[in-house]
Amino acid sequence: MSRQSKIIIYQEPEISKVRAAAQASAQVLARLCSAAQPGMSTWQLDQLALEFIRETGGESAFFGYHGFPGQICISINEEVVHGIGRRERIIMPGDLLSIDVGVKLAGYIGDNARSICAGQAPKGMAARLLETTEKSLYAGIAAALPGKQVRDIGAAVQNLVEKAGMHVVRELVGHGCGRSMHEAPEVPNFKMAGRSPLLQPGMILCIEPMVNVGTHRVVFDQQDQWTVRSRDASLSAHFEHQILITTNQPEILTRWPKTV
Repeated sequence: MSRQSKIIIYQEPEISKVRAAAQASAQVLARLCSAAQPGMSTWQLDQLALEFIRETGGESAFFGYHGFPGQICISINEEVVHGIGRRERIIMPGDLLSIDVGVKLAGYIGDNARSICAGQAPKGMAARLLETTEKSLYAGIAAALPGKQVRDIGAAVQNLVEKAGMHVVRELVGHGCGRSMHEAPEVPNFKMAGRSPLLQPGMILCIEPMVNVGTHRVVFDQQDQWTVRSRDASLSAHFEHQILITTNQPEILTRWPKTV
């Protein structure tokens, strides 16, 4: 997907507008995580997202974006990201369900994602994967300090994930996000070689670890042209927050209760 090449340093009142869109996106995501149940189709969840998004006064930031046909991204088990809601795809008990929500409100974008276990508490490797991925998100956020580099975020994510014996996806990365869905800079979940952009107050970033139990490699669905899966069909999880770089600690714009 295309990205603007110039990093935007946001000022008030634009920050307030991005914050409002981010809070709307977080609200919708929280409601969807509570509503998702075994027996629902992913299409039903997508339509529920449309209803929830409209109630915020916004619209889906994903629908129609480069032709994407869903209101949100719904990815199950080995699906990493960009899954499309389908009438025939039924959520089963114990499925790992990644829900990614983008809301456009008054011209600004809020974007966040979370993975949950459908209908029951996660067990075994699924529980470890969810815990590791969520912890890696917060490790990346903790590294997002003014004066550090973008590469420090990825290094923090990668170190935590690999210590747990899992792997971060490399073909897909986080990004700037505010006026547009994808803005500079890219925010990889691994340590890049060489220098990378300095983190400056006013930058708004989406940090989004995508973690596979098995190989870090992925495949892209050749039929729908969107769904991304782990190459070895191993479980995958995805967590994302939109943050504002400040003069001190980063501000999480899409805040929802952490579980780790």
